Amino acid sequence: MSKPTRVGVLAVIALLLVGLSWGGSFVWMKDAIVKQPPADFLATRFSLAALLMVAVRPSVLKALTKQNLVRGSILGLILGIGYMTQTIGLSLTTAAITGFITGLYVVVTPILAWLLFRERVSQKVFIGVTLALVGLGFISINGLSIEPDHLWVVVSAIMFAAHIVGLGRWSPGSDVYALTVVQLATAAVLTWALALGDGYQAPPSIDVWGAVWFTVVFATAAAFLVQTWAQSVMNASRVAIILTSEVVFAALISVAVGQETLLPRVVIGGALMVVAMLVVEWPSKA
Repeated sequence: MSKPTRVGVLAVIALLLVGLSWGGSFVWMKDAIVKQPPADFLATRFSLAALLMVAVRPSVLKALTKQNLVRGSILGLILGIGYMTQTIGLSLTTAAITGFITGLYVVVTPILAWLLFRERVSQKVFIGVTLALVGLGFISINGLSIEPDHLWVVVSAIMFAAHIVGLGRWSPGSDVYALTVVQLATAAVLTWALALGDGYQAPPSIDVWGAVWFTVVFATAAAFLVQTWAQSVMNASRVAIILTSEVVFAALISVAVGQETLLPRVVIGGALMVVAMLVVEWPSKA
């Protein structure tokens, strides 16, 4: 029994590090995309991440079946749109708010699963959705108006939810590593198409390159691999709960580095959204 326990603890620690890398990437990218356009940053990020994964395991190219290419391309397109809209939103609002609203994907996922595949929506999902919407209201409503810039991040949350639902349907029985490489490559193609529209701009400084490589290694390539491995040894609901730590890390790091000061309404809204995620994803007793 001790071995499974050690593996479980290792999985929890690894997933918390993924949440830390994603939360940290919000903060680091916030400054980077001021100096490099969002599409250009993402094109660089996804290209290098895909190349890095191929370099680590060149044999993956032999596993690129027609099924992997078709499914991976669809999922990669959804993922690319999610990251693009999220990064645009990040350029228009704060890292903490971006993290909070992005976390809504945990609540949106079961809703999309019901709409697309008629998977049953439990009572706790309705409770979670209500809490999330109230939390989103606290974050997004400024006075009597809703901040339109936040809608970019809402779209990204929906795209990430669609990606999770699609991956849940297509990853079983597939070569997960190969499927991941195709997704990252497709996202790279999409963001390159957008970046080349007005002329690609390379990372202009060392600090921007630092943000690029941080997201390439930790928040993209390693994060996808860790999440895939963790879901092979841990219940998916537990994985989702642990990954919501990115929301907390984004807020804590942004405040710690002096990038922003959180308003009380944002703290309340973020707390409600975290509670909503836990309500929806907490495993039910058998």
